[in-house]
Amino acid sequence: MKYSREPGFYYGAMYVSYALGVALFVTLWVLINMFFDTIGTGLQISIIIGISLILTPYIYALSKIIWVNFFIKYDNKRARTTD
Repeated sequence: MKYSREPGFYYGAMYVSYALGVALFVTLWVLINMFFDTIGTGLQISIIIGISLILTPYIYALSKIIWVNFFIKYDNKRARTTD
């Protein structure tokens, strides 16, 4: 059995990561505009970029998890029989 991932796996995870990044950007932008309506555009962009940079490793890991779960399903019966 081949255990290494094919290159297409990372391309798919890249698209999921992009979608998560866009969702994070829109969510932060809406929250900042709802609660802090006096903040300027430059500061808003700086806050969003800062939070995005901090969360980049988590978004990358989450995107790989989401992408692999599209194709590989967890089989509880099989997991119990391998003990």
